[in-house]
Amino acid sequence: MARIVLKIDVDTLRGTREGVPNLARMLDRFKARATYLFSLGPDHTGWAMRRVLRPGFLKKVSRTSVVEHYGVKQLMYGVLLPGPDIGIKGAAEMRAIHEAGFECGIHTWDHVYWQDNVRTRESDWTAHEMQKSYERFIGIFGTPPVTHGAAGWQMNGHAFKQIDAWGMRYASDGRGHTPYFPVVDGKTLTHVQMPTTLPTLDEVLGIDGVDETNVAARILRQTEHNPHDQVFTLHAELEGQKLAPVFEQLLAGWRAQGHTFATMGDYHAALDRDTLPSYPVVWGEIAGRSGELIVQPD
Repeated sequence: MARIVLKIDVDTLRGTREGVPNLARMLDRFKARATYLFSLGPDHTGWAMRRVLRPGFLKKVSRTSVVEHYGVKQLMYGVLLPGPDIGIKGAAEMRAIHEAGFECGIHTWDHVYWQDNVRTRESDWTAHEMQKSYERFIGIFGTPPVTHGAAGWQMNGHAFKQIDAWGMRYASDGRGHTPYFPVVDGKTLTHVQMPTTLPTLDEVLGIDGVDETNVAARILRQTEHNPHDQVFTLHAELEGQKLAPVFEQLLAGWRAQGHTFATMGDYHAALDRDTLPSYPVVWGEIAGRSGELIVQPD
């Protein structure tokens, strides 16, 4: 049938230490390939609580049980507790995943700080934040990162250009329907964007009667009899922990549908770059998620 590209965003220290190895064990059982994208600097998860005045945020929090998934201590990082350095305290778990054969890349330096600021920041700020994650990645893995997937699907034009400057050939920084070359300031960049195409679990949970007992079936309906490759973003903090049984249902369901599993690198290697379209970088809304994010025009 088609490929399911598994893109794992790792946002927190707890996700790195607990969710990352949990997911690896599940993926091994299904012989599934996947790409891990790591947050490499301080864990300031508690800062996210400042978003309570943002339209739709409280509704999402109530739907997805943020405290239950992240834990009270996690939500205090950056508020009542100092934010631990994920790239130092979680380095062993990161290296273990790389040594186990999974593709690894950059998610961000400081997840909440990036997500809440990048849209309006200039090139110097953007380059500084991205370079910290790049250097930390090399320090942990001993090799430059091959790919990038933005925190919260939040970017700016400078960030897209930085991916080119790093020499990366592919990334997944937004939402959309097909791989494409991004156009920034009228210039077509050289790396391929492979956007997330399927909804995430937290975007559909709690809507229209969807709960943990039927959310896997809801996602699987979108890939049944669908010949197109899909990119699915999951989170070490959700599918790697409380929602692990749901993710196992997805893996089993996709296998039963005849799909194969792929890393971002596998997916890119199978693309014909000469035939890919180009699209301008734009912002838009996604059902079930508060605020705007990078989207691919229809």
